[in-house]
Amino acid sequence: MPFLAVTDLHKSYAVGLERLHVLRALDLDVEAGAMVAIVGASGVGKSTLLHVLGGLDRWEQGHIRIGETLLNDLPDQLRVTFRNQQVGFVFQFHHLLPEFDALENTEMPLRIGRIEPGVARARARDLLTKVGLADRLRHRPGMLSGGEQQRVAIARALVTRPALLLADEPTGDLDEPTADALHVLLRDMHREYGLTSVLATHNLRLAACCDRVWRLADGRLSPA
Repeated sequence: MPFLAVTDLHKSYAVGLERLHVLRALDLDVEAGAMVAIVGASGVGKSTLLHVLGGLDRWEQGHIRIGETLLNDLPDQLRVTFRNQQVGFVFQFHHLLPEFDALENTEMPLRIGRIEPGVARARARDLLTKVGLADRLRHRPGMLSGGEQQRVAIARALVTRPALLLADEPTGDLDEPTADALHVLLRDMHREYGLTSVLATHNLRLAACCDRVWRLADGRLSPA
C-alpha cells in the first residue's frame, strides 16, 4: 500500500465569473521511502498540488491519504495538528523570520508545538550541524547567503521529524552550483531520515536525482 495515495483530486479557483480548473481527476501513489519529482511549466499547478497534499489548501473533490490517515476525515484543527507533526515543507523562498537567528528559526516549529525548550534547542542545533551550518547558528537570515538560508529552511522542515517532505521549487532561487549542493543535501537528508518526499521543480537536474518523475499538465499527472 502506498504511503501517499491521491485519488480523483480536483482543485479550482474562481477567476471573475469563471472557474480555473488547476487539478482535474488527478491520481498519485508514492511508495514509502520514495523521492518523487513533479515537473511541468510555470503556472501549471505544481505549487497548488503540494499545498493541497500538505493540507495547506482545500480541494473540492477526491481523497488524500498519508500513511494511515485520510485527510478528508480530519476536522480543521486536527488537520493542522497532523500537518505540523507529520509534514515538512520547503518553499522556493525560505520564509525565515528576519528577527530570529538560524537556531531560533529552526526550533520555532517545536516551540510552537510546546516541546520542552532544551529538547527543541538540541534538536535544532543537531540539524543545523548536519546541513553544514554549525558555525552559523547565531546568524540572522540577513547575514546568510541564499543557499545558507535555504539550508536553514530544510533544517526547520525536518526538525519535527515528519514522515512526508514536500519541497516546492527548493532550488529555484539559487545559482547552479548552490542549487547542485542543495540537491545533494536534500537527497542525503531524505535517506538519513527515512522520508517520503515529493518535490515540485522545473529543474531537470534535481528531478533526475529522484526515484520517479511525473509531469503535471492539464491538471493531471503522467510519467515524464
